[in-house]
Order: sequence, then structure tokens, then C-alpha cells
Amino acid sequence: MLNYLSPLLYITISPELLTIRNLKTGTVIAEVPEIAISDSPKPKILGVGAMARTAAVSEPSKVLNPFAHPRTMVSDFTMAEQLLKYQVRRSVGKSFFSASPRILLHPLGDPAGGFTQVELRAFRELALGAGASQMYLKTGTPLTDAELRAISAKASLE
Repeated sequence: MLNYLSPLLYITISPELLTIRNLKTGTVIAEVPEIAISDSPKPKILGVGAMARTAAVSEPSKVLNPFAHPRTMVSDFTMAEQLLKYQVRRSVGKSFFSASPRILLHPLGDPAGGFTQVELRAFRELALGAGASQMYLKTGTPLTDAELRAISAKASLE
């Protein structure tokens, strides 16, 4: 349809790094997946990524990594969604007429027995909650630049 208006974001997630690549503009955001939340009665986001620890010093708060857990990749769904939403908005930019991005989400890692159906659904829900107009899920080895260009070209034709 009008997919050429909607940027395609390739997002890789691991407990150590969250990377968002905007295939339309070529911009890349790569940061530790941490979020600082205030301890006040109504929690608010103080900082994300590298700024999370710095922001946490200014007022009583806690710093969370919602993708760090020994048994599953998503340990705190709500915080993971807020973190992803913030970083997606940052990578797409703010504009009155900006189209919702299409997201190719790629959880990195190789859990014993593979990702469960529940984990895969959580990743789908995270991407949709972050504002994706369409969501694609990839597991396995990371995509090369050539594969990303081919996917981007194909997706813009659909």
C-alpha cells in the first residue's frame, strides 16, 4: 500500500544492547537497554539508555533493564514497552505527519529450546505497543546489510 512512507526499523534486542536502525534514513541508535523510573507516588521516566544512570542520580529512583533475566528475555513488560516506545520515537523523529514505522524486531540470543510462544508473543506486543503499523519478528542470526537492503526494497514495493 503506502509502505514507502512508513520507515522500516530493524531492532535487535539483547540484555546488553538495544539497537535501532532506521533503514529509510540510515540512522542507528545503539544503547544499553536501561530505563530510570522515579520512586515518587506517580512513577515517571527520568532517562533511558546511557542517560538512565545519570538521571537516576538527580532524584530518588531505580534503574531497570527490562531485558535482563536469567530465564527469559522480557523480565518487565511494561518497562520494556516504555523503553522501546521512547527509542522508536527517538529514531523516527517527531513530525506532525510522520507515519507509524514498520518494525522488524530481532531478539538476539539462543535460549535452550528456542524462544517460547509466550516470549514471541511478548515481542510482537512490544513492537505494536511501541507504535508499529506492521510488525515482523526474526530469530536466529543477525541480518547483514545486504539482507536488510533486500527486505527494505521488497517491503517498500508491497
